[in-house]
Amino acid sequence: MSSKPGPDTRDYFAELYVAGILGDAGWSVYFPKRDVGFDFIISKEVNGKVLIRPVQVKGKYPTAAKKNFPAFGYIGKLSQVHEEMVLAIPFFPVDKTSRSPLCVAYMPFARIRRNNFTYYCEPAQFKEGHSIPRRDYRKFFDQSGIRLIELPNWKNEPIGNHAPV
Repeated sequence: MSSKPGPDTRDYFAELYVAGILGDAGWSVYFPKRDVGFDFIISKEVNGKVLIRPVQVKGKYPTAAKKNFPAFGYIGKLSQVHEEMVLAIPFFPVDKTSRSPLCVAYMPFARIRRNNFTYYCEPAQFKEGHSIPRRDYRKFFDQSGIRLIELPNWKNEPIGNHAPV
């Protein structure tokens, strides 16, 4: 029996990590029978109203050769989109043995740009071997980003420095 090397990315781990963090924040997490676009669906009752958000997870896995970039995130195809969706981007460290991402961005669909069939969402920067939130996108990261998902007008949350409500 030969052993195959592990994958270059930890995409399944990224999906489960994000699902676990959202579950810890009180969201119910539902996995599809077949993955045809959304990795999972989340729901939560907030102020007497049930919120439902489809989630796609697109992890970033930089290598040691990665150079500094002022804008860093997901560039590629999205198999399904929805105006209430969350694009979750876990930013992993260069060290593949790390137990978790450095940070996770939770981006509303309105903050994702599109050019033909390619989507662009670059809420971080890559500097000196690490991914860090860009100044105007900080509120979409980690716990403050999760709190924003609970807002009724989540899909239109603007970029900027103000703190979430």
